Amino acid sequence: MTKVTDPYAAAPTLMKQWTATGFAVEKSLDKTLVELVKIRSSILNGCANCINMHTIDARAHGETEQRIYLLAAWHEAPVYTDRERAALAWTDALTRMSEGHTQKAAKDALEAHFTPEEQVNLTLLINIINGWNRIAVGFDLWYEGGVLVKAA
Repeated sequence: MTKVTDPYAAAPTLMKQWTATGFAVEKSLDKTLVELVKIRSSILNGCANCINMHTIDARAHGETEQRIYLLAAWHEAPVYTDRERAALAWTDALTRMSEGHTQKAAKDALEAHFTPEEQVNLTLLINIINGWNRIAVGFDLWYEGGVLVKAA
């Protein structure tokens, strides 16, 4: 097995602060919506570790297999509410910024379904999960039950 850098061991103070910020943001939004956004972002970023963790969490909060599987093609799937679709569109727009996509349509949908405070909270959530994706992919992390068990 390749040596793995455990971010919590390497930078405990900042990682604890990063985690606490993530938990605070998550508490400000509906848990189902939080998990859908985390899974979608993780799909876009190719983070197997995060897809694994957040699909488990989503199921634990009552999410259906159908809705989890369809996140890969949510645009065509009629199983999401308008509010969820707005959140997923905003997730796609922010996660794929480097691809030159415009955020106008996603921002319009966001404003139609979320208060200004919720818009900021959702944007913070998307930034945090994108950060986690980069930490997990960058350090080849694989967590099972909150324990670092192996790297890819």
